[in-house]
Amino acid sequence: MSTDPSGRSRRLDRGPSAAHRINHRIRAPQIRVLLDDQQLGVMTTPDALRLAHEHGLDLVEISPLATPPVCRIVDYGRFKYDQAKQRPRPRVVETKEMVFRPKTDDHDLEFKVRHIRRFLEDGHRVRLVIVFRGRELAHPRTGKLVVDRVVERSADLAHVEADARLEGRRMTALIAPKRRQADFGRTFND
Repeated sequence: MSTDPSGRSRRLDRGPSAAHRINHRIRAPQIRVLLDDQQLGVMTTPDALRLAHEHGLDLVEISPLATPPVCRIVDYGRFKYDQAKQRPRPRVVETKEMVFRPKTDDHDLEFKVRHIRRFLEDGHRVRLVIVFRGRELAHPRTGKLVVDRVVERSADLAHVEADARLEGRRMTALIAPKRRQADFGRTFND
């Protein structure tokens, strides 16, 4: 870090990230130049910079370890955008939670099951929570029946990952989407 005359600190390298050198940051005396996926050949760096300036674009070093280094004449902003689009994004699996009561009515149950099915289709796990109040805790079997009904109605999309367990006044179970045949060859980064 350095300070400018106004006393504010500023970064010394205000240019692009260290991933790619552009324009005057390219140190090699001779480089191989590409323009629109067409090789222009090996030329000196000042000549390549002049050519890039004539086209109104930037000279970007894309392969610094090659001999001579390979540079492309492109719009740097567009180049960075294309690079970001090519990077695989890690697939995030969330755990959604759906809360029921032991006396949840059939219509409400169906409504919540529709949401659970949508979560499962999107690849998320779902935690089923049955909340007991007062004397309902004396009959945990009614809560287990609610969990069984939900699991039965989503059995074509999900499997039970963690069976129903009573913890205090809450009974929880975890269901996860079944792996489709097409998913077997894929990783989580696909």
